[in-house]
Amino acid sequence: MKNALKVAAAATILALGLPMSTFADEAMTKGEVTKVDMDTGKLTIKHEPIKKFDMDSMTMVWRAGDPAMLKEVKPGDKILFHADKVNGQFTASKIEKAKK
Repeated sequence: MKNALKVAAAATILALGLPMSTFADEAMTKGEVTKVDMDTGKLTIKHEPIKKFDMDSMTMVWRAGDPAMLKEVKPGDKILFHADKVNGQFTASKIEKAKK
C-alpha cells in the first residue's frame, strides 16, 4: 500500500510538470560555493557525488532556482543544496548554509 501511494504521488507530480524534488524527501548535497554570478543567476559549487545524476564530485555551474538565493551565499560558504534538472539545466532548487 505504501508503494502504491508513492507511485500515485509521483504520477501526480509528473502530471503537474513539477520537479520530483518539489515533494520528495530528498537528501541534500554538500558543497562549497566558489563563485556567485548575480548577472546570470548562477553559482559555481564544488560538490560531493550526486547519485541521482550518476555524477562524481566536481566543481560546476548551477542555475539558482530563485535568484534571491544568490544574496544569501558568498564564495567560501559551505552549503547543502537540492540538485535538480529543470528545463535541461542543472539547478540548485534550494540552498542552505551548512551548520559548522
